[in-house]
Amino acid sequence: MVAADINAELLGQLSADAAGLAGSVTALVGDVGSEEGVERTVAESVGRLGRLDVVVNAAGVLSFCHSHEHTLDEWNRLITINLTGTFLVCREAIPHLLVTGGNIVNLASTAAHKGQPWAAAYVASKGGVLALTRALAVEYAGGGLRVNSISPGAIDTPITSAFHLPEGADISLIDRVSPMGRFGTPEGIAAGIAYVASDEASHMNGTDILIDGATLA
Repeated sequence: MVAADINAELLGQLSADAAGLAGSVTALVGDVGSEEGVERTVAESVGRLGRLDVVVNAAGVLSFCHSHEHTLDEWNRLITINLTGTFLVCREAIPHLLVTGGNIVNLASTAAHKGQPWAAAYVASKGGVLALTRALAVEYAGGGLRVNSISPGAIDTPITSAFHLPEGADISLIDRVSPMGRFGTPEGIAAGIAYVASDEASHMNGTDILIDGATLA
């Protein structure tokens, strides 16, 4: 397996944590916001592994602000990483996955399914990931490639714990966490990805799976 991230320190920790598990993890520093960087990362991944079977697009950033105060730079940053980065990885990986009959799992968000205020760029980017997933699923289904997405709810990760709302924001409009009374876990999302990418889900294509503890039920 190859894990790519812009954060070399976290990649090092991942490699250390995975050392005792079955298989091996190759860590590659790469930036999904760079076309050249994505091309290099996918090519190096194929070189290391010899083939691609599953590609997971999980890179993402989030920020909150009043939409009428949203700067173009911040809008472009979120769209570039969340949506354009997903597209670039898919574009570079698809030729290899068509050879192996592989599949892609994209990470969308419950934010793409509801009106989430103060997060216009994030919502737009994740809505784009959903639409991109469906478009690619239909386009490449005849070639044996599956493309699906998972929409997590509030998950206990640094991106969730670090957010802050802008001044004057009404927390009740966004504080719609799972009625189960807790955040989800990264392990739960990983398990969902593993199923969607597995042969057991061989007839699942163009589908989005909500893992949100009934937040949107």
